[in-house]
Amino acid sequence: MKNILLLIAISISIATQAQVTRVYFQASGLTCSMCSNAIYKALKTLDFVDKIDADVRNYTFELTFKPNSSVDFDKIKRKVEDAGFSVSSFHASVYFDNIQLKENQPVKIGTNTLLFVNQKSEALNGEKNIRLLDKGFVPSKEYKSNNFSKSQTGEGTYHVTL
Repeated sequence: MKNILLLIAISISIATQAQVTRVYFQASGLTCSMCSNAIYKALKTLDFVDKIDADVRNYTFELTFKPNSSVDFDKIKRKVEDAGFSVSSFHASVYFDNIQLKENQPVKIGTNTLLFVNQKSEALNGEKNIRLLDKGFVPSKEYKSNNFSKSQTGEGTYHVTL
């Protein structure tokens, strides 16, 4: 019983030692400012989003979040897709507070689980930019070239790189 409680306590402490501060992504399929507006309106319905900055020329969006909110990358992607577009590149800024990164060991951030790809063991401190590499977050050609174990991923679990 003590081992289970210790494991729960460690899981909670790891989850609270990292926080997503912002997300920036590039959408594909946009042809005009009305397209950008459709994505903006869809993203605005997410309860954890505080601010959205759109760059129409580069088809990019930057999202910042409400304090202490749980950011759901899949919900962001689905809102873009529901607006009729797709994500071609997805990055997140994550603030890490002394998280020890170990090979093949996931890192939990809120409801998200990050699986770092081709990353050496190191301590993560401060704000770091990560790039999501899973289906729907990169172009399909790039996704097909990745050698990830598909069994490791699911809702809330992502392959990432620094």
